[in-house]
Amino acid sequence: MYGLIGRMIAAPGKRDELAAILMEGTGAMPGCLSYIIAADPTQPDAIWITEAWDGKDSHAASLKLPAVQAAIARARPLIAGFDSRSETVPLGGYGLVKAG
Repeated sequence: MYGLIGRMIAAPGKRDELAAILMEGTGAMPGCLSYIIAADPTQPDAIWITEAWDGKDSHAASLKLPAVQAAIARARPLIAGFDSRSETVPLGGYGLVKAG
């Protein structure tokens, strides 16, 4: 499996709008086991994105999907920056079904 955890900073006052865009159409990403958008309770413009995939190739392929490309284009003006990003190897846990 392949995972990503990152914190994205929205333009001031745009966190909810950015989060809504990132959550659209997430059910149609082949190989995606989990995709969670969470508000950072300590910073009003930050969100955490936690992803689990059946493999790194599925994640890379998702970035080429038309719906994902459209969401990225809509979200880009609302993103002020990124301040944390880590790749992980999910082992399992509640709500996560191991692929294969």
